[in-house]
Amino acid sequence: MNDAKLYSIIRAPRVSEKTARLQEVSNQYVFEVATDATKADIKVAVEKLFDVKVEAVNVVNVKGKSKAFRFRMGRRGDWRKAYVKLAEGQSIDVIAKP
Repeated sequence: MNDAKLYSIIRAPRVSEKTARLQEVSNQYVFEVATDATKADIKVAVEKLFDVKVEAVNVVNVKGKSKAFRFRMGRRGDWRKAYVKLAEGQSIDVIAKP
């Protein structure tokens, strides 16, 4: 796979208090991924982009929220997130800027 394809699968890391706790406790990292990406695609993309060994990938489909904006109801888009568990002793610096 080329880099453009890899970056289209892995959209962005999700950084929050919950994801920071997951990184410390179980060496899991959370990424926003393409809605049509499979677990195998996500595993290959993370391994190639960050040069790490992935043990497991869990995927969650997140439903978009309904929100009011200027007396109109709108809806945020649905998206997908992946919980990626890395092998023992490996890590990814998700906060680093390129």
